[in-house]
Amino acid sequence: MKPDENKNEMHGMPMDHDSMNMKGMDMKSDGKDMHGMQMNYGSMNMGGMNMSHGSMEMDMGGGHMMNMGNFKRRFWISLILAIPILLLSPFMGIVLPFQITFPGSNWVVMILSTILFFYGGEPFFSGAKGELKSHAPAMMTLITMGISVAYLYSLYSFVIKTFINPNAHVMDFFWELASLIVIMLLGHWIEMSAVMNAGNALQKMAALLPDSAHLVTAEGQTKDVPVGQLQKKQIVVVQPGEKIPTDGVVVSGASDVNEALVTGEAKAVAKNKGSKVIGGSVNGDGSLRVKVTATSSDGYLSQVINLVQQAQKEKSKAETLANKVARWLFYAALSIGILALVIWTIISGFSVGLQRMVTVLVIACPHALGLAVPLVIARSTSIAAQNGLLIRNRQAIEEVNKLDYVFMDKTGTLTQGVFQLNDLVSTSDLSKTDLLNLFADVQANSSHPLAVGVVNEAKKQGLTIDPATDMQAIQGVGVTGTVNGKFYQIVSAKYLDQHQIAYDHDQFAKLAGAGNSISYLVQDGNVLGLTAQGDVLRPESKRLISQLQRMHIKPVMLTGDNDLSAKRVAHELGDIEYHAELLPADKEKVVAKTEAAGNHVMMVGDGINDAPSLSRANIGVAIGAGTDVAIDSADVVLVRSDPEDIINFLNLAKATNRKMVENLWWGAGYNIIAMPLAAGILAPIGIILSPAVGAIIMSLSTVIVAVNALTLHLKKED
Repeated sequence: MKPDENKNEMHGMPMDHDSMNMKGMDMKSDGKDMHGMQMNYGSMNMGGMNMSHGSMEMDMGGGHMMNMGNFKRRFWISLILAIPILLLSPFMGIVLPFQITFPGSNWVVMILSTILFFYGGEPFFSGAKGELKSHAPAMMTLITMGISVAYLYSLYSFVIKTFINPNAHVMDFFWELASLIVIMLLGHWIEMSAVMNAGNALQKMAALLPDSAHLVTAEGQTKDVPVGQLQKKQIVVVQPGEKIPTDGVVVSGASDVNEALVTGEAKAVAKNKGSKVIGGSVNGDGSLRVKVTATSSDGYLSQVINLVQQAQKEKSKAETLANKVARWLFYAALSIGILALVIWTIISGFSVGLQRMVTVLVIACPHALGLAVPLVIARSTSIAAQNGLLIRNRQAIEEVNKLDYVFMDKTGTLTQGVFQLNDLVSTSDLSKTDLLNLFADVQANSSHPLAVGVVNEAKKQGLTIDPATDMQAIQGVGVTGTVNGKFYQIVSAKYLDQHQIAYDHDQFAKLAGAGNSISYLVQDGNVLGLTAQGDVLRPESKRLISQLQRMHIKPVMLTGDNDLSAKRVAHELGDIEYHAELLPADKEKVVAKTEAAGNHVMMVGDGINDAPSLSRANIGVAIGAGTDVAIDSADVVLVRSDPEDIINFLNLAKATNRKMVENLWWGAGYNIIAMPLAAGILAPIGIILSPAVGAIIMSLSTVIVAVNALTLHLKKED
């Protein structure tokens, strides 16, 4: 979190406020008790999928929602109905080796197919109704057309062969009907399951919480209560070595807390009065009293669920492409089918014309098309989770191939975000000790790395810290507070320039030029002194920059820090382009200007202070996680706070995009040839696609799509 830009908790550090790793993500929960935590999935919408009360719903088109549990049950029942149909009926007129027939078997097939058609096809009927209502026929309409034509023509064939002419050569499509419904249901279930797995991963995070908490009663006694019963403003005791039961603020005690399990940061974080703690983190050697600030419905886990809830509100471009392909196939098949019906009816009679049309319409809805994108998404989701990537908006995947720039924060992203006090200069009659004490008092409750560095130094020197009252943040500038009745400001050199407050410019240039971030303590318009703090590059930052450049993507550093400090970091990174002394609105303007020039931009930030620029960028990437950090504006979250995961995301996105396009070609591309041939366009020269050959090609494309999706993998840079 970066105090210069944070709306809520920035206690206003004046330097580069690009810093804090996010320690948690908003998430809503109530409903399902897990280790004392009430989990409620609310109305989680993910790319047309809603997760609610531990289950998931999927938009089947036109707003028709299908519950995950009901969908799973529908698939299995449909599969049970389909098995005897597949065993008892021919495949596009081909008698299969395992086909079984007996007197009355045709009745069994017809009855089971009717049940399957209405029961298994219901989600597609509802989806098609919504698509047609919105004048946008797509996947659901194409599937509905395919299964409806297959069923009605097969019913026609059954009536002809059973009641009119047993020897009539009228082929049925019961086998295709059954397999098409089951495979399309499977494809949608796979996609729902891929997203649900993210929910399952979140549920596992609940195991980080203890089952109970030591609640301090009104009488001052301590009793153990389930974590799910904790209410805001209650006080709990956390003993050494215990897990912290909920998000809160330390009211007394001091300890080092290991937040690695929830933030990915391995180092222990010092906590004392006023410090915020995260539910699920592990207390160190000290005892803490914590005031509850978030219940089970709005704490860390509920915030993460909200994060996923908003992860895929818009369908990705890949899904849009799949629907465009389906729409094209729908119109093409309908046109070619009707044309075939008319022409072949004139040439050979209605029966032949009808069969040609039905063959075209059934072939137009290949089984592979229903699996093309879901299989890739499922595979990609799994790979992403294994590598610490949460892709909130799949449209970001499509943008990667167009990427020109990657804008990045400095502190905490390219640098370690751990500041040491390199210099302390008094410009008044205050001693260095008193000056340090005032700096620490004003910043005592700030979690910014710069503030932490000052407070830690004060503690090392054994100073007594008295947190300032009436502390307020000045967005993008600093923090103010009252100590012993006197009002103080901690601000940047830029603020001093803007308000014409005198300070030593040469001294600033010398300290900032050495890579320090400079803070000034001001009272009544006079500078009392300054702190100079330095940060160091992450070991992996140079490698990240070189990898981006090899990918022909230009890295740019954006920071609120002073120009001299930013220049030094940019030089260490290979003299990359940088923009310094930026407020949140300034960063957004840089992104907007770059995009207005026709470029595609990725912005990497902490998800709250950079929210405007994250929202503006084609791809917004948040590094890390934190309870106070709203990352709703980010498309991708790098859970492990490792900037090199940016490269992993880019590589995975490119591979995923490539596989989706390949699968869409395999799933539907053959129709370019198959439909005209099935319609008999080359019949005058003796070439016509028989239903059997069309079925074989259709089956091969399905197998190829499945195998191709499984070959997706993340290629990591050497």
